[in-house]
Amino acid sequence: MNFNRHRRLRQSAAMRSMVRENQLHVEDLVYPLFVAEGENIRKEISSMPNVYQLSLDLLMEEIDEVVSLGIKSVLLFGIPLEKDECGQGAFHDHGIVQEATRLIKQHYPELIVIADTCLCEYTSHGHCGIVENGKVLNDPSLKLLVDTAVSQAKAGADIIAPSNMMDGFVTAIRAGLDEAGFEDTPIMSYAVKYSSAFYGPFRDAAESTPQFGDRKTYQMDPANRLEAFREAESDVAEGADFLIVKPGMPYLDIVRDVKNNFTLPVVIYNVSGEYSMVKAAAQNGWIDEKSVVMEMLVGMKRAGADIIITYHAKDAAKWLKEN
Repeated sequence: MNFNRHRRLRQSAAMRSMVRENQLHVEDLVYPLFVAEGENIRKEISSMPNVYQLSLDLLMEEIDEVVSLGIKSVLLFGIPLEKDECGQGAFHDHGIVQEATRLIKQHYPELIVIADTCLCEYTSHGHCGIVENGKVLNDPSLKLLVDTAVSQAKAGADIIAPSNMMDGFVTAIRAGLDEAGFEDTPIMSYAVKYSSAFYGPFRDAAESTPQFGDRKTYQMDPANRLEAFREAESDVAEGADFLIVKPGMPYLDIVRDVKNNFTLPVVIYNVSGEYSMVKAAAQNGWIDEKSVVMEMLVGMKRAGADIIITYHAKDAAKWLKEN
């Protein structure tokens, strides 16, 4: 009989490992952290098991564990004690992300600190820019985002990660960083960020739920594919150094599109809703958490992601060590 025997290359674990096309490495993982102003805060996020808001006095215990697991990068989100219309806590030189960055770099200078550059955690209205008459204003918001990026770079952030989805944010931040002497600080742009229902648990964690309306006027429509090319093209032209696609699992086709069409490193954000669904199913005994998470993460690599931002990072790092 004449047919292909594909099973020849699946006969043993060693054989399967030999021909495996995609590998997940601990260096691929970025672990997000929620740093809160105050003291003695270790507050578990109700919708995100094993994820916490942490105050600075308890942050280093978490960082010690991250480093011990071999994770090389963290992404910082800040939770201030006070919020205002302009989100001044985002760009204050002693803001929570800035102080957390200094603390981490003091103890682990080699750990890559990525600073989320947005206003939504700091504004009283929960939107990612300045609001006037119920509308989020694009151009006036850019100045505050530049101030935020520069303050984060001054604090020692290795990478600036703007997540605000204002038009022109990359070119504005690039110019601002260069003018301030941070021409070597890269921008990890949230180039393709959809207006997604999968962000729900994150808004619990970051306390950033919009107080009115939604973010559909500045984040992308989940139904659109070609729009992702336009967004990514703009950010490449404006000087981005990385391109993020967010969320992850429902948008693997977009990850592959971005990978096929651009030469910059592609980052996928495995967002809070994706994490929480896996955790809930695992806690109910419906899935094998380790197997599902590792399959999911390697699927992201297969789709074209070079870097994965994920709340599963610590667990995945432990499982990779076991293997």
